[in-house]
Amino acid sequence: MINVTVWNENRHEQNNPVVREVYPEGIHGAISSFLQEEGYNTKTAILDEPEHGLTDAVLEETDVLIWWGHLAHNEVDDVVVKKVQKRVLDGMGLIVLHSGHFSKIFKTLMGTSCDLKWREADEKERLWVVAPSHPIVEGIGEYIELEKEEMYGENFDIPAPEELIFTSWFEGGEVFRSGCTYTRGNGKVFYFRPGHETYPTYYNKDIQRVIVNAVKWAQPVQRNLPVYGNAKPLEKIAVKVN
Repeated sequence: MINVTVWNENRHEQNNPVVREVYPEGIHGAISSFLQEEGYNTKTAILDEPEHGLTDAVLEETDVLIWWGHLAHNEVDDVVVKKVQKRVLDGMGLIVLHSGHFSKIFKTLMGTSCDLKWREADEKERLWVVAPSHPIVEGIGEYIELEKEEMYGENFDIPAPEELIFTSWFEGGEVFRSGCTYTRGNGKVFYFRPGHETYPTYYNKDIQRVIVNAVKWAQPVQRNLPVYGNAKPLEKIAVKVN
């Protein structure tokens, strides 16, 4: 059983009636729902809970953390960011969605500004699969087409992805690296672009399938963690005589 925590600011849902209509249970609720249907053990956490819902106990029990943020990146406590970073380095998977590219945790793990171009114009997006043998795209065709999405455009100021899974094309002409994987320490990180709050993107079955697959891919590997610091020799070291 994979334990998944879905984290969401939950601010748009409180302040924007359009978002509330699209996601009456919150974006976190919509994502948690389809993950539960796939048999994952899920819980949700939001910004305004104590410790943003990411207590030591919650993080310790989380195999994969899904992160959606937009309006309030700067309100996330640096102490919580450091705890999440440590858990990723220790092996917890992290899936960062849409505007989470600007979250403190993603920028910390990437070490860059993570900036990009953007535009809201109800554009068609076509996400082309560029790594067809990757487990994240199992069950997905050559591309995913979304009738309306927010445009994100290059240059996307991130380190070169270890694996590029999706490249998006937008109706206005831009392209974007929309599915990128990284390893950080013992943990796996997947950035997945689509999911603007005013569009029903997370009800799309292909988008759901990608996230379901990504959780399975990002789950911790069962192995002994590396040991750091001063180390005793494995073999006897011969005494050197000058």
